[in-house]
Amino acid sequence: MDLEAASRNKREVLVLGFTDAYGQEMADSKEGEIHKVAVATAVLRFRTLDAGGTIKSFFGSREVGEFVSGALAGAMTKAVLAPLETIRTRMVVGVGSKHIAGSFLEIIEDHGWRGLWAGNTVNMLRTIPSQAIELGTFECVKRTMSSIQEDWKENGSPKLQIGRMNLDLSFLCNCISPVAVGGAAAGIVSTIICHPLEVLKDRLTVNREAYPSITVAMSKIYKNDGIGGLYAGLSPTLIGMLPYSTTYYFMYETMKKSYCQAKRKKSLNRAELLIVGALSGLMASTLSFPLEVARKRLMVGAMQGKCPPHMLAALSEVVGREGLTGLYRGWGASCLKVMPSSGITWMFYEAWKEILLADRPPI
Repeated sequence: MDLEAASRNKREVLVLGFTDAYGQEMADSKEGEIHKVAVATAVLRFRTLDAGGTIKSFFGSREVGEFVSGALAGAMTKAVLAPLETIRTRMVVGVGSKHIAGSFLEIIEDHGWRGLWAGNTVNMLRTIPSQAIELGTFECVKRTMSSIQEDWKENGSPKLQIGRMNLDLSFLCNCISPVAVGGAAAGIVSTIICHPLEVLKDRLTVNREAYPSITVAMSKIYKNDGIGGLYAGLSPTLIGMLPYSTTYYFMYETMKKSYCQAKRKKSLNRAELLIVGALSGLMASTLSFPLEVARKRLMVGAMQGKCPPHMLAALSEVVGREGLTGLYRGWGASCLKVMPSSGITWMFYEAWKEILLADRPPI
């Protein structure tokens, strides 16, 4: 009994880590085995604690919290607004009725209620990573640009030497907005990464008979156009996304900041976030909508066998057939989709950030 009690005491001491890793000399081989097991248990326990701390630190970082918040906000928003996205896409590319109500009734008649969620699976697969990447990139680039500008103001800006001329770059501190740069970067990065999913979504939405599922759509696109088919229309997409994304984020941050200053508030409530987000989406969509029309025409033109060679040709074709008003065909449906989508996304995003980054100081 004395031997067992002594062994138990030594094992507990070793697990708690109060003796060195080698322990003390054992009276016999039995105690030596017990000692080795105790040391292994202690080391394993310490390593488990270290791994747990690393994981907690990773998921508790600001960047990961913003990334996850964007993904959750995008998923929640798309689940609610998928029918409006379906109607908007059909009207923009010229399929079916030119009116919202007519397009809605056509979808119900031809495909039933499920037709309103046509392509929603791939839309969710596209939206979750797209929103995560877009919002995460925006926050990161905005924060980095703000830090660089502050450093330049405190320590002086760098100088660019061109031949005998030294160009002072201090003017960049005043003429470049970190928010605008962050918005542009967010749109470009998310578009390049998630563009194939956008192509799949449009094919499933516009021609459900030819593309009944994601696997069939991928197979047909690859068979007819190769890998490049998944990046069809990437250039016009980037051209259209750049002004939209820049305006969208710039207007949101500007309106939010101005409203808080006017009302002497530190942050907006949920209803105010919804309104500010909706207005920023409306302004950005109105400004860039003609480019969106041209982009959609280029992306689905291959299916109709009459794809314009470039964006200017697509715009010219629309104006020639429908006049200038054709550049805004589907604008009403787009606003009905963009405004609630933008407002709900920002509302959910800010809410999830408050939850996931509760222990982080505001910046």
